[in-house]
Amino acid sequence: MSLVTLKEILAPANEKNYAVAAFDTMDFTLTEGIIEAAEQTGLPVILMLPGFAFDRQEADAFLDFNLSRIKKAKAPICYHLDHGASIEECYRAIHAGCSSVMFDGSKLPLEENIEKTRQVVKVAHACGVSVEAEIGHVAAPEGSVEGSVAKEDLFTRPEDAVTFVEATGIDALAIAFGTVHGVYKGKPNLDFERLARIKSMVDVPLVMHGGSGLPESDFRKAVAGGINKINFFTGMSLATIASMRKMIDETDGRCRYVNLFDTALNTVIDIAKEQMEIFGTQPM
Repeated sequence: MSLVTLKEILAPANEKNYAVAAFDTMDFTLTEGIIEAAEQTGLPVILMLPGFAFDRQEADAFLDFNLSRIKKAKAPICYHLDHGASIEECYRAIHAGCSSVMFDGSKLPLEENIEKTRQVVKVAHACGVSVEAEIGHVAAPEGSVEGSVAKEDLFTRPEDAVTFVEATGIDALAIAFGTVHGVYKGKPNLDFERLARIKSMVDVPLVMHGGSGLPESDFRKAVAGGINKINFFTGMSLATIASMRKMIDETDGRCRYVNLFDTALNTVIDIAKEQMEIFGTQPM
């Protein structure tokens, strides 16, 4: 089993109450490290492609590599568009081979979010592709590493979650209950009661964005409370940078590029495996 959809990878997670790790990839090293972690553990993973990857100079080669590597993988891999900013971007990801897309209409009025998400679902499902969408809004611009504070007025309203799921036919729902993208400013304070209410009211897997910066206890409590997919990238990125900086400092800048590459790769593998364990991920 290699390329699978989000619906396929999250169905057993929802049934058995664990979460699958979802990591963004922005280059060949990240892709290889994330997939190697899945292969070494025999666990499923979600490889996420940020929308801006389509516009990078090496985009065609990178997209081809991702899909080829996934198809050769010895573990279940979902190839997922993270935070699709438009309907067109979601369609572009489907054409690129993604088995799942996220349409992010979380900043839109509820009815507009529903209508646009419904359009994405119609096309994606016809292509055998899963859809994730978001109600409520997780603080900070995606990709930001500046400190941010969760804003309670943007948290997901349970009644809106029910309306949204029923009206759109999505396969997974991202909710806001106290996490932030990037780095936390202050101490995280997750609304686990809100999570429990939403979990009891909808029947699709729930997704937590902004996973970096949480203590291990919060991750485990979120999974126990019904989270089935956890997006984690900033923590991995910062750890990888730190490992490379350490090598440069220890060698007084005389290390070889290939050694930096190997250090980055091994850090990605280690962080991915660590998060899989914390999330309680199980083989499919």
